[in-house]
Amino acid sequence: MKRFLIVLLLSFALVMAIASCNTNPISSSGDIIVASKDFTEQDILGEILAQQIEDTTDLKVVRRPRLGGSFVCHQAITAGKIDAYIEYTGTAFTGILKQAVINDPKVVYEKLKQAYAQKFQLEVMPSLGFENTFAIMIRGEDAKRYNIQTLSEAAQYTPQWRGGFGYEFLEREDGFPGLAKTYNLKFTKPPRIMDLGLIYRALIQKQVDMVAGNSTDGQIARLGLFVLKDDQQYFPPYEATPIVRQETLKKYPQVKKAINQLTGKISADEMRKLNYLVEGELQDIKEVVREFRKSKALFNPS
Repeated sequence: MKRFLIVLLLSFALVMAIASCNTNPISSSGDIIVASKDFTEQDILGEILAQQIEDTTDLKVVRRPRLGGSFVCHQAITAGKIDAYIEYTGTAFTGILKQAVINDPKVVYEKLKQAYAQKFQLEVMPSLGFENTFAIMIRGEDAKRYNIQTLSEAAQYTPQWRGGFGYEFLEREDGFPGLAKTYNLKFTKPPRIMDLGLIYRALIQKQVDMVAGNSTDGQIARLGLFVLKDDQQYFPPYEATPIVRQETLKKYPQVKKAINQLTGKISADEMRKLNYLVEGELQDIKEVVREFRKSKALFNPS
């Protein structure tokens, strides 16, 4: 019953999120709608995409931050309610396409690009330059106490621990079920279903003992958390990649040129720094993005 209610609520949220995209029609408020998923890094990436389009074209961008998770954004873009967002290749390949995990990033990208074009009329553009994989974390003090560095080493302690994960991670093909099977993770109780914004606090306060976060999160070092090595290479590659409607690119060909200028421009270290500036130092996202783009000479020279 609990799982049924969760699914029901998430389905309702999905419908409401997509419906909300209709509140500002493109024709009256802008040319392009750029959305982002519901965490800080996505806020930043969505703003980078929006500023890049606005600064190098004559188009006006409507921003849809915090639209929802991968499935919400995918439903919105295939329904034509948004024009673009940043996705991670492994998430799209396993979560959206329901394909088995492949570890070669080039193979994943090519298969994803072909499938998205054929099935959804979506363009999978080149990577921004970094990967944001799942980071399975424990407290730094526990890593030192038990001399743990890998997920295989941590598995023997999970019967004494409790896990805390987001709903999507618990359900998706490349998420917890496969991870638990690969590493034989057996917790003392079923993992807690948690909001992604609360997992670090719960870990620090010892409400849970293992969580799944993002490898580019700027808070990891600041909070003294330890990322366990995926020594059996369970997770697929998760390269940050713009997804754009082919119809939008046909209508506005200048958008493709604008977005291509971002190819390979963001490293994992740079993404961690951007995340920290926003989350750790509480700097304004638009200003952080503006300064980053300036440092990369991404402004329109004209």
